Amino acid sequence: MHLPLAFISGSNLLWAGLLFGFVFGVLLHRGGVTDYNVIVKQFLFRDFTVLKVMFTAIVVGGVGLFILHGQELTNWHIKPATMLAVVLGAVLFGIGMVLYGYCPGTGVAAIGAGKLDALAGFLGMLVGGIAYAFSYDWIAANILPVADLGKKRLPDLVPLPEWAWYAGLVVLAAVVFRLVARFERRSLRA
Repeated sequence: MHLPLAFISGSNLLWAGLLFGFVFGVLLHRGGVTDYNVIVKQFLFRDFTVLKVMFTAIVVGGVGLFILHGQELTNWHIKPATMLAVVLGAVLFGIGMVLYGYCPGTGVAAIGAGKLDALAGFLGMLVGGIAYAFSYDWIAANILPVADLGKKRLPDLVPLPEWAWYAGLVVLAAVVFRLVARFERRSLRA
Protein backbone atom coordinates (compact mmCIF):
# COMPACT_ATOMS: atom_id res chain seq x y z
CA MET A 1 0.00 0.00 0.00
CA HIS A 2 1.29 3.48 -0.80
CA LEU A 3 1.67 5.84 2.13
CA PRO A 4 0.06 9.21 1.28
CA LEU A 5 -3.54 8.07 1.74
CA ALA A 6 -2.97 4.86 3.72
CA PHE A 7 -4.55 6.36 6.86
CA ILE A 8 -7.97 6.10 5.19
CA SER A 9 -8.62 2.46 6.02
CA GLY A 10 -10.55 0.34 8.49
CA SER A 11 -12.91 2.30 10.73
CA ASN A 12 -11.36 5.56 9.47
CA LEU A 13 -12.88 4.71 6.09
CA LEU A 14 -16.41 4.90 7.54
CA TRP A 15 -15.69 8.21 9.23
CA ALA A 16 -14.09 9.53 6.04
CA GLY A 17 -17.22 8.55 4.09
CA LEU A 18 -19.44 10.34 6.61
CA LEU A 19 -17.20 13.40 6.55
CA PHE A 20 -17.03 13.53 2.75
CA GLY A 21 -20.82 13.05 2.51
CA PHE A 22 -21.38 15.91 4.93
CA VAL A 23 -18.91 18.14 3.07
CA PHE A 24 -20.58 17.25 -0.24
CA GLY A 25 -23.97 18.24 1.18
CA VAL A 26 -22.57 21.54 2.46
CA LEU A 27 -20.97 22.22 -0.93
CA LEU A 28 -24.25 21.44 -2.71
CA HIS A 29 -25.98 23.95 -0.44
CA ARG A 30 -23.25 26.59 -0.85
CA GLY A 31 -23.27 25.98 -4.60
CA GLY A 32 -26.96 26.86 -4.70
CA VAL A 33 -28.27 23.55 -6.01
CA THR A 34 -30.49 22.93 -3.01
CA ASP A 35 -32.73 25.71 -4.33
CA TYR A 36 -35.73 24.44 -6.29
CA ASN A 37 -35.68 27.49 -8.60
CA VAL A 38 -32.04 26.96 -9.56
CA ILE A 39 -32.80 23.39 -10.65
CA VAL A 40 -35.91 24.40 -12.59
CA LYS A 41 -33.94 27.15 -14.35
CA GLN A 42 -31.37 24.53 -15.39
CA PHE A 43 -34.08 22.70 -17.30
CA LEU A 44 -35.15 26.00 -18.87
CA PHE A 45 -31.49 26.72 -19.88
CA ARG A 46 -31.50 29.93 -17.83
CA ASP A 47 -29.11 28.93 -15.03
CA PHE A 48 -26.27 26.43 -15.42
CA THR A 49 -25.30 26.20 -11.76
CA VAL A 50 -26.48 22.59 -11.52
CA LEU A 51 -24.50 21.55 -14.59
CA LYS A 52 -21.36 23.22 -13.28
CA VAL A 53 -21.62 21.80 -9.76
CA MET A 54 -22.46 18.28 -10.91
CA PHE A 55 -19.83 18.21 -13.65
CA THR A 56 -17.26 19.38 -11.10
CA ALA A 57 -18.37 16.61 -8.73
CA ILE A 58 -18.09 14.02 -11.50
CA VAL A 59 -14.58 15.14 -12.44
CA VAL A 60 -13.37 15.34 -8.83
CA GLY A 61 -14.98 11.97 -8.04
CA GLY A 62 -13.59 10.30 -11.17
CA VAL A 63 -10.07 11.61 -10.74
CA GLY A 64 -10.27 10.91 -7.00
CA LEU A 65 -11.21 7.29 -7.64
CA PHE A 66 -8.42 6.99 -10.17
CA ILE A 67 -5.93 8.24 -7.56
CA LEU A 68 -7.36 6.05 -4.78
CA HIS A 69 -7.26 3.01 -7.05
CA GLY A 70 -3.67 3.84 -8.00
CA GLN A 71 -2.86 3.99 -4.27
CA GLU A 72 -4.49 0.55 -3.90
CA LEU A 73 -7.04 2.00 -1.49
CA THR A 74 -10.07 0.99 -3.57
CA ASN A 75 -11.17 -1.91 -5.67
CA TRP A 76 -13.43 -1.64 -8.67
CA HIS A 77 -16.83 -3.21 -8.10
CA ILE A 78 -18.12 -3.16 -11.65
CA LYS A 79 -21.86 -3.49 -12.13
CA PRO A 80 -23.23 -5.09 -15.30
CA ALA A 81 -23.89 -2.62 -18.11
CA THR A 82 -27.55 -3.50 -18.61
CA MET A 83 -28.36 -0.89 -21.21
CA LEU A 84 -32.17 -1.16 -21.31
CA ALA A 85 -32.28 -0.79 -17.53
CA VAL A 86 -29.91 2.19 -17.73
CA VAL A 87 -32.07 3.93 -20.35
CA LEU A 88 -35.31 3.25 -18.47
CA GLY A 89 -33.71 4.33 -15.20
CA ALA A 90 -32.40 7.52 -16.79
CA VAL A 91 -35.87 8.36 -18.14
CA LEU A 92 -37.49 7.73 -14.76
CA PHE A 93 -34.74 9.71 -13.02
CA GLY A 94 -35.24 12.63 -15.41
CA ILE A 95 -39.02 12.63 -14.99
CA GLY A 96 -38.63 12.43 -11.23
CA MET A 97 -36.10 15.25 -11.18
CA VAL A 98 -38.34 17.52 -13.25
CA LEU A 99 -41.37 16.79 -11.05
CA TYR A 100 -39.45 16.89 -7.76
CA GLY A 101 -37.21 19.81 -8.61
CA TYR A 102 -34.22 18.08 -7.05
CA CYS A 103 -32.03 15.09 -7.77
CA PRO A 104 -31.71 12.66 -4.85
CA GLY A 105 -28.49 14.20 -3.54
CA THR A 106 -29.66 17.79 -3.77
CA GLY A 107 -33.02 16.74 -2.29
CA VAL A 108 -31.36 15.30 0.82
CA ALA A 109 -29.13 18.38 1.08
CA ALA A 110 -32.23 20.59 0.74
CA ILE A 111 -33.88 18.67 3.59
CA GLY A 112 -30.76 19.35 5.65
CA ALA A 113 -31.18 23.03 4.77
CA GLY A 114 -34.75 22.95 6.13
CA LYS A 115 -36.70 22.90 2.86
CA LEU A 116 -39.93 21.01 3.57
CA ASP A 117 -40.87 20.64 -0.11
CA ALA A 118 -37.83 18.40 -0.49
CA LEU A 119 -39.12 16.17 2.31
CA ALA A 120 -42.25 15.26 0.29
CA GLY A 121 -40.14 14.17 -2.66
CA PHE A 122 -37.82 12.21 -0.37
CA LEU A 123 -40.83 10.23 0.85
CA GLY A 124 -41.62 9.59 -2.83
CA MET A 125 -38.07 8.27 -3.32
CA LEU A 126 -38.57 5.89 -0.41
CA VAL A 127 -41.85 4.63 -1.88
CA GLY A 128 -40.14 4.22 -5.26
CA GLY A 129 -37.29 2.29 -3.64
CA ILE A 130 -39.75 -0.03 -1.91
CA ALA A 131 -41.68 -0.55 -5.17
CA TYR A 132 -38.41 -1.36 -6.93
CA ALA A 133 -37.49 -3.88 -4.23
CA PHE A 134 -40.85 -5.64 -4.54
CA SER A 135 -40.70 -5.71 -8.36
CA TYR A 136 -37.01 -6.64 -8.61
CA ASP A 137 -37.60 -10.29 -9.50
CA TRP A 138 -39.72 -9.27 -12.50
CA ILE A 139 -37.21 -6.58 -13.52
CA ALA A 140 -34.32 -9.07 -13.21
CA ALA A 141 -36.15 -11.57 -15.45
CA ASN A 142 -37.55 -9.18 -18.08
CA ILE A 143 -35.48 -5.98 -18.22
CA LEU A 144 -31.95 -6.61 -16.95
CA PRO A 145 -31.09 -9.30 -19.56
CA VAL A 146 -32.00 -7.01 -22.49
CA ALA A 147 -28.87 -5.40 -24.00
CA ASP A 148 -26.69 -6.66 -21.12
CA LEU A 149 -23.04 -5.95 -21.97
CA GLY A 150 -21.76 -7.62 -18.81
CA LYS A 151 -19.39 -6.06 -16.29
CA LYS A 152 -17.69 -3.51 -18.52
CA ARG A 153 -15.97 -0.18 -18.08
CA LEU A 154 -15.17 2.24 -20.88
CA PRO A 155 -11.48 1.20 -20.86
CA ASP A 156 -12.69 -2.37 -21.50
CA LEU A 157 -14.69 -1.27 -24.55
CA VAL A 158 -12.20 1.15 -26.12
CA PRO A 159 -8.53 0.28 -25.67
CA LEU A 160 -7.14 3.56 -24.38
CA PRO A 161 -4.93 3.78 -21.30
CA GLU A 162 -6.86 4.27 -18.09
CA TRP A 163 -5.33 7.70 -17.45
CA ALA A 164 -6.49 8.86 -20.89
CA TRP A 165 -10.15 8.40 -19.89
CA TYR A 166 -9.71 10.58 -16.82
CA ALA A 167 -7.69 13.17 -18.72
CA GLY A 168 -10.43 13.17 -21.34
CA LEU A 169 -13.02 13.73 -18.61
CA VAL A 170 -11.09 16.77 -17.37
CA VAL A 171 -10.76 18.14 -20.93
CA LEU A 172 -14.46 17.53 -21.61
CA ALA A 173 -15.34 19.43 -18.43
CA ALA A 174 -13.13 22.34 -19.45
CA VAL A 175 -14.78 22.47 -22.90
CA VAL A 176 -18.29 22.28 -21.42
CA PHE A 177 -17.50 25.01 -18.87
CA ARG A 178 -16.13 27.24 -21.62
CA LEU A 179 -19.20 26.70 -23.82
CA VAL A 180 -21.52 27.41 -20.90
CA ALA A 181 -19.61 30.60 -20.05
CA ARG A 182 -19.89 31.72 -23.68
CA PHE A 183 -23.63 30.95 -23.71
CA GLU A 184 -24.13 32.85 -20.44
CA ARG A 185 -22.27 35.91 -21.78
CA ARG A 186 -24.45 35.90 -24.91
CA SER A 187 -27.60 35.57 -22.81
CA LEU A 188 -26.62 38.57 -20.72
CA ARG A 189 -26.07 40.69 -23.83
CA ALA A 190 -29.42 39.72 -25.35
